[in-house]
Amino acid sequence: MKSWYQLFKLWWLAVLPLTKDAIHIYIGFVGLLIGLIVFRRRLSSYQALIPGLLVSLAMEFFDLRDGYSVGASVHDIINTNLLPFVLVTLARLQTFNF
Repeated sequence: MKSWYQLFKLWWLAVLPLTKDAIHIYIGFVGLLIGLIVFRRRLSSYQALIPGLLVSLAMEFFDLRDGYSVGASVHDIINTNLLPFVLVTLARLQTFNF
């Protein structure tokens, strides 16, 4: 028997025409947008990454509880947070201007 969380994830995968990895990337961007808009952080602020990081850690907590491997969880955490981290780092280095 799958947990309610795993059933919830499977439902989203059935509804959205995206792969599991792509959904993690979108979740990371939504977390970054929440950090930027709701918490009024600048793109160059590492604090803008906190919502996405917290959501990804919570999702992987439930995956680990349901018997998924640590390696898969690390992969998902990296998928969720890598591109927002790169964007914030590039903004801090003033590689591009917004």
